[in-house]
Amino acid sequence: MSNYALILAGGSGTRFWPLSRNAKPKQLLDLFGKGTMLRQAVDRVSGLVPAENIFILTNHLQEEEVRRQVAEIPAENIVAEPARRDTAPAVALGIGLIAARDPQANMIIIPSDSLILDDDSFRALAADALALAEKENALMTIGIRPTWACPSYGYIERAGKLNAEGLTHDCYEVVRFREKPDAATAAQYLESGNFTWNAGMFIWNVAHVRSQLATHTPQLADFITRLTSTDNLPEFIRTEFPALTPISIDFALMEKADRVLNFEATFDWDDVGSWISVSKYLPTDEQQNASNTPLSALNAAGNIVFTQNNKRVALVGVDDLIVVDTGDALLVARKDQADDIKKIVNGLPENLV
Repeated sequence: MSNYALILAGGSGTRFWPLSRNAKPKQLLDLFGKGTMLRQAVDRVSGLVPAENIFILTNHLQEEEVRRQVAEIPAENIVAEPARRDTAPAVALGIGLIAARDPQANMIIIPSDSLILDDDSFRALAADALALAEKENALMTIGIRPTWACPSYGYIERAGKLNAEGLTHDCYEVVRFREKPDAATAAQYLESGNFTWNAGMFIWNVAHVRSQLATHTPQLADFITRLTSTDNLPEFIRTEFPALTPISIDFALMEKADRVLNFEATFDWDDVGSWISVSKYLPTDEQQNASNTPLSALNAAGNIVFTQNNKRVALVGVDDLIVVDTGDALLVARKDQADDIKKIVNGLPENLV
């Protein structure tokens, strides 16, 4: 009962347009026929902590849909941030909400938009980390062993392995956090073997992280202290949260913390950053066309097709396209320009964003 989970469920809906919209971004979509990514995240931590100990942070555009999808979570545990302030203020808000409930709590923080299929392995590692949080004065992360030299992720550089009694998963002392590298540097990280991808998953004891914030980020520490003593929580969040400096939790705390540990994930992980990532989990034909709907292809290869209504799609003489049909909008894009889909959203009519 001293373990808590914080799920970060904000974010915009640009990379997966036209399926995703501002009010229904990636984490609120069922992209793989296994439930929405938020639903999967809640189910994943439900094996670790009771429902009353799960907190979810979202925003006003998505709050109604979040509440609908996870109705078993107590209403007061779902909080909409009144302004976008990056991950450090969001995490501080979550720490404050949990600290007000249990000042000695242990907590795990996970994003709602990562795909993890092996929930049992996740829970086993997370349980190990939560148990260690009670014993070690350290902030903990879960890192992903790199499978290729990706320049789009942050990296965590590690030193020696921790030798702690009762620990059943590999855990390492952290040397430093590294920002997104260029391709050549990412290749060096991969070759060295002592780096993990930073997956944005954190575990710590609430009292310890508050102490670290007081040392390294006093504004956030003060915000938490005042939040835990307010007699009007909604009004406090509405007025005080927007005044916080926008900054990531890595810059604000993790890169400055006195001691950080890194567990190496024993489970699969995918941040599903684009339609190309989604295609890896869709049925594929002989021409490597990936689709969630009936598909007829003639001299067409390497395409990605996704529809909401199970309609038959026919492709003739086209290769390496992304085709997404939502009824009110149709996207046709080249796969090598998948990252530019978010750019076109800025010029769309408001009812399609």
